[in-house]
Amino acid sequence: MDDGIASEIGNPDRKTNLSLTLRRRILTMELPPGAVLDEVALSEEFGLSRPPVRELMRQMAGEGYIELEANRAARVSSMSYQSLRDFFLLAPMIYITANKLAAENGTRGQLDVLKRMQQSFRKAVDNCDVEGRVFYNDQFHRQIGEMAHNVYLVPSLRRLQIDHARIGKVFYKHPNTPRMQEELELATQQHDEMIDAIGKRDPDAAGELARLHLELSRRNMAMYAAPEGLETPTL
Repeated sequence: MDDGIASEIGNPDRKTNLSLTLRRRILTMELPPGAVLDEVALSEEFGLSRPPVRELMRQMAGEGYIELEANRAARVSSMSYQSLRDFFLLAPMIYITANKLAAENGTRGQLDVLKRMQQSFRKAVDNCDVEGRVFYNDQFHRQIGEMAHNVYLVPSLRRLQIDHARIGKVFYKHPNTPRMQEELELATQQHDEMIDAIGKRDPDAAGELARLHLELSRRNMAMYAAPEGLETPTL
């Protein structure tokens, strides 16, 4: 094995940093859908040789962040009206189930992590940090998925969250009316209520909050996901 590659495997900090940074750039749309990922530039930026970068890209392709095709550069996963429609058809089932199972199966330690995620999300809201709102909202719901302790649920939830974060970036970027600001505050409050319901091990309340939370997202995302004058497909 090449000494440089062996060193990178033995000390995964740079690989972990690349993984976290690339995911965040995609979720916050710093790297927009369809953007080409320059393997050489990423290798140089993070001090890695190309094999571990390729390995990470294959992993992220399997998770839905990246599209890999033969004889083409890796690209950030695309989005379309069809993917938007598919998201809102499936998301209620997955998010409601995740919340219910989190209330039934989550540990106290996991609940403490969820509370810290919410603190970071609320701070981002208060500071008008759009990228922070997107990222910590994603981390909040990801943690709920972990608390569900269901190996079949988590992959589906994580795939939904990629597009949820990217669609949501449009919403978080435009809370420019009193109604939008009120609904952003309501979404933040719903997070607090989810924490309370999960902590009380009340799956019905946790599931209903997920439904209300997603409906709030759906109304606003449908409003902003399509350019003005372009008809949004029926959801």
